[in-house]
Amino acid sequence: MDRYDRLFAPLRLGPVLLPNRVVFAAHLTNYAEDGLPTARHAAYYAARAAGGAGLVVVEESSIDPGDRPYEKLIRGFDPAVVPGYRAITDAVHAAGAVVLAQVNHNGGQSDGTHTRTPVDAPSPVPDPLFREVPRELDAAGIARLVAGYADVAARCVAGGFDGVEVQGSQSSLVRQFLSRATNRRTDGYGGRPEHRARFLVEVLTAVREALGPGRALGVRLAGDEGVDGGTTLDEAVATARLLARGGLVDYVSTTVGVATATLERVIPPMTTPPGYARYVSAAIRAAVDVPVIGVGRFLSPAQAERSLADGDCDLVGVVRGQIADPRFAVKARTGRAADIRTCLGCNQECVGRVGLNRPLGCVTNPRAGRETLLPAPSRRRRVLVVGGGPAGMRTAATAAQRGHEVTLLEASAQTGGSIRLAAAAPGRDGLRPLVDDLAAECARAGVTVRTGVHATAATVRAHRPDVVVLATGARPVRPAWAGTADRVVDVRDVLAGRADPRGAVLVVDDLGSAAAPSVAELLAGRGCAVELVTAAMVVGQDLGLTLDRPAWRRRAAALGIRESPDRLVQGISGRVVRLLHHPTGAEETREADWVVVALPAAPDDALSGELRDAGLAVHRVGDCLAPRRASAATLDGDRLGLAL
Repeated sequence: MDRYDRLFAPLRLGPVLLPNRVVFAAHLTNYAEDGLPTARHAAYYAARAAGGAGLVVVEESSIDPGDRPYEKLIRGFDPAVVPGYRAITDAVHAAGAVVLAQVNHNGGQSDGTHTRTPVDAPSPVPDPLFREVPRELDAAGIARLVAGYADVAARCVAGGFDGVEVQGSQSSLVRQFLSRATNRRTDGYGGRPEHRARFLVEVLTAVREALGPGRALGVRLAGDEGVDGGTTLDEAVATARLLARGGLVDYVSTTVGVATATLERVIPPMTTPPGYARYVSAAIRAAVDVPVIGVGRFLSPAQAERSLADGDCDLVGVVRGQIADPRFAVKARTGRAADIRTCLGCNQECVGRVGLNRPLGCVTNPRAGRETLLPAPSRRRRVLVVGGGPAGMRTAATAAQRGHEVTLLEASAQTGGSIRLAAAAPGRDGLRPLVDDLAAECARAGVTVRTGVHATAATVRAHRPDVVVLATGARPVRPAWAGTADRVVDVRDVLAGRADPRGAVLVVDDLGSAAAPSVAELLAGRGCAVELVTAAMVVGQDLGLTLDRPAWRRRAAALGIRESPDRLVQGISGRVVRLLHHPTGAEETREADWVVVALPAAPDDALSGELRDAGLAVHRVGDCLAPRRASAATLDGDRLGLAL
């Protein structure tokens, strides 16, 4: 499947003709400032349009001042948004794509602390994340919000959009009306399915009138909420059929999950197989006569083409895949699918950053959200990079693409650094494309890569570089409490096969990342009795941000891994490990055959001083500069590569 005939066939959405079936679906970016679209938005969306996406759906615009679930929401109800809208649409149109605006009200999935007013919902059912009891909408409130949708739709027309998508999916008032779990009403907006759909019908009717002729109208539906009493697939199909038969929509877009209770189904982590949500779009497509957008962690154009060929959908939503590589579509269309940077599904810089109220980014693509960056030209230099992990390879590739003569030295037999090691753990093999893609990018850019070379100051000087970049990573630090105990080892020792713990194993997590949980899972799978302890309130606390936590806890429970938070290791004597339960001050002991630790590492920058003393221009990137996550490594490397 290297031609992708279906993926690049045109398709009509009502009055609008799309050049192909690749959709950059709506998602949050946190790029808004003071509730308004920015130049960052325009550059971000235009880059995906220029990269070949046929349809771009811009992130949600709120239709009501009382709706503000997060700080950087676009205020569609504010007339001041029109110039920002126009900047986005002009940029996307210039790049050759169709662009729609998503309009929304988050209902009870919101936070009254932003507005100092109650949140509105169909019924006073608190959301499990926000835990705020909503105010039940009365007839006047419903009419006001319906008018709000129409008002924002008209503003979208003024802003140059080709149409509007009404969100009725993971975080929306529409979804809450449709779902039995959140709609307990007994009036004409509750009870029977067609009554629960009444609000959506009124919204779509009003929006269609506001759009006027020549513009498309779609809806995004939650196909399977995955919560008790929530919308089932059969109910979603029935709603889609009702809307299509009534001529209310030109297309139906699909999702699974709820943005709070089952967010890991909406934006799945790397352990979720590609195409996991195809069943939803397939069922809806079989029931309606309008185009259907399918989603589900499509990582490659071949997977998208297969979904179209199998009749699961008419268009394919590729979000994280196009965040990772804005030229996903054009590379597929021009026979360069092998060059596409693969989305890892790590969720560190996309959903993880947005969840922390920070602008969206990407581990694989450090320029995501930084598309306006225009580096100044520089003279050609001889650049020597020491270290072939993600920081070193990103620096080398970027510098070579800028025209520099780049050589990379790696001490190991292959590049990849700590990422290749981490990818050996259960559920983490999705990390491997990061370093495989970087290695391929270095090769295409003309970087000379030499593996098996342990760099010394003499080695470096022999290359006569103009610039030296140290990307030598970090080294494990032995915990002070370990003393001379010989069975206290680092997680890296286990993954590299230098240590083979057996029997009762205590895994100590001082990082909060996937390192300790994944190694605990590895050892439990080998038959070890594993207990995972941490001083934090929860084990693997950062797994919550990346949405890995629910699935990991299920796997951990199946393997019998014991989780013990709020505990500090005090010392070890023989097989006895002393712990302190710090909230209460209680002292505990454990008997363990081995102790495996995941601790903050130390920069491996021994060469830095010696090279500077020799008069060389030296830069450090990644863990060699300061041990952090892979996102920092690739960002360091790209920034330096652009600056050279």
